[in-house]
Amino acid sequence: MLKIRKLREIVGTKVFTDSGDYFGEIEEVNLLDNKVDGWRIKIARESNLASAMGAVKGIIVPHQFVKAMGEIIIVNKSVVPTKEEEISPEDEQKPSQEVTV
Repeated sequence: MLKIRKLREIVGTKVFTDSGDYFGEIEEVNLLDNKVDGWRIKIARESNLASAMGAVKGIIVPHQFVKAMGEIIIVNKSVVPTKEEEISPEDEQKPSQEVTV
């Protein structure tokens, strides 16, 4: 059964990858033409993926990478940069940097 929720109820929802890793929490919803375009996710410090992200505090995940929504949100693991993917040194110096996937 489809459950309809208001967008403000989703802010703060925990986000996990499809491989089961805790990623962070929904911080903001991006709308385009009255439709959900993406989700700004604040990366949790206690997340195993935080080390791969470096100094980045959050990322914007396009809605197409969201696999499931309910009590938690599950996103595709491909939205998470790996350690092999480099973030330029000038980007790491910005304190409130966000990465768009």
